[in-house]
Amino acid sequence: MEVRCKPKPILLQSEDMTMTRFDFSPLYRTTVGFDHLSSLLDTVARNDNAGTGYPPYNIELLDKDSYRITMAVAGFGEADLSIQVEGEDLTVRGRKPEDNQERKFLHQGIGARSFERRFRLADHVRVNDARLENGLLHIELLREIPEAMKPRTIPIGSGKLIEDEAAAKRGKAG
Repeated sequence: MEVRCKPKPILLQSEDMTMTRFDFSPLYRTTVGFDHLSSLLDTVARNDNAGTGYPPYNIELLDKDSYRITMAVAGFGEADLSIQVEGEDLTVRGRKPEDNQERKFLHQGIGARSFERRFRLADHVRVNDARLENGLLHIELLREIPEAMKPRTIPIGSGKLIEDEAAAKRGKAG
């Protein structure tokens, strides 16, 4: 009598597939000036794993060059919130004053703790506006590409033009 065993399928769970390192060597072969990308992604991965998810937020693309970050900050007033941009880092902080009043909650589902949320801004992205309405903090961002960075057409000349300029310089010198 022959006994055959069927192989059991191996199930991988999401915690088995956590990647903390990326191999960018194929990218480096075809790009110039993106060497900081590796450290940026490592920073983002570290911050994402350390984050608590509070307060919740959305990032919207409004059009080609404008964005909006919306954060749910119920219970925070304008005086409790601060927005700071330093270099490419946008930091939003919420500080709740100590509540010395004794309360007996039957259920406490509204977050009332202080927070700090960081966002990394791309080159040429700046904060355009911020407003607080109905418990939502809206931060408007705008990408402004400098004129020198915008696409431009480069005229292609013939070798004759270069020879003519060289001859003109020799003629002025002599």
